[in-house]
Amino acid sequence: MPKAIRIHETGGPEVLKWEEVELGKPGQGEALIRQTAIGLNFIDTYHRTGLYPLPLPAVLGMEGAGVVEEVGAGVTEVKPGDRVAYAGVLGAYTERRLIAADRLVPLPDSVSDIQAAAMMLKGMTAEYLLRRTHRVEKGEPILVHAAAGGVGLIMCQWAKHLGATVIGTVGSDEKAELARANGCHHPIVYTRENFTERVRALTGGAGVPVVYDSVGKDTFLGSLDCLRPLGLMVSYGNASGAVPPFNIGLLAQKGSLFLTRPVLMAYTAKREDLLARARALFEVVASGVVKIKLERTWPLEDAASAHRELEGRRTTGSTVLIP
Repeated sequence: MPKAIRIHETGGPEVLKWEEVELGKPGQGEALIRQTAIGLNFIDTYHRTGLYPLPLPAVLGMEGAGVVEEVGAGVTEVKPGDRVAYAGVLGAYTERRLIAADRLVPLPDSVSDIQAAAMMLKGMTAEYLLRRTHRVEKGEPILVHAAAGGVGLIMCQWAKHLGATVIGTVGSDEKAELARANGCHHPIVYTRENFTERVRALTGGAGVPVVYDSVGKDTFLGSLDCLRPLGLMVSYGNASGAVPPFNIGLLAQKGSLFLTRPVLMAYTAKREDLLARARALFEVVASGVVKIKLERTWPLEDAASAHRELEGRRTTGSTVLIP
């Protein structure tokens, strides 16, 4: 039987258990895939701690790559032997898995399995944020929090290519240099600089039209103060904890601001949208516009150590788990 990382209760990394799981045959519309690489993402820690509750026991993980071994009735999207990847489908921390075939994206020869696992969720997230949630235009200043993280590094490169002036927050001088090397024009070390004041100074007091905030509680109110009137606050993560309830009258007081809390799954719900998001990502990676920084790989059975590194803010770029 294949092995997987499962949780039977929520908590710290110690609740991650390496154990055998039963796996049946693919049913109608399903594919059985042998996984070769699995992406590590902050949402995995939200599921593990219970911030985003799951029915238990649960296999964690939202992104992976591998090879199709078998398909069920009615499957036309993939066939046995195809190299595929996916993002946004729970249950990735396993050697083999069943998955809805219409959620699989065929991989081009230009993208390796490890590269795919390192970028599918993060890269398609960057794509919808920059091209759909707010369509970044040439000459615009934008603020990207966690600019040296997995999504942040992709966003900085992509936004620079689009002609934006990229302002980013990071936690150290080392991360500032990494962000700068990946397209961030103005990295702000938030541990010693007030990012709101710095953004205002960099924009001549005007503020930015959009803030991309994956940090959550610690940066939310400061992010609102970085926006120009009618600006858009994009809150797409909770690395520091969930944003507490607030009076929406603040949005009026600070300039008739807009607020959205998007998720990738809504932007890829239709298969044609999923393929379009993936195709756009593959194009910028193949052309060299975006380079995927692989931080390191861990054995899947040692996922707990990878979680500790991620939560300790000791990672940059992407981390991949190998079954």
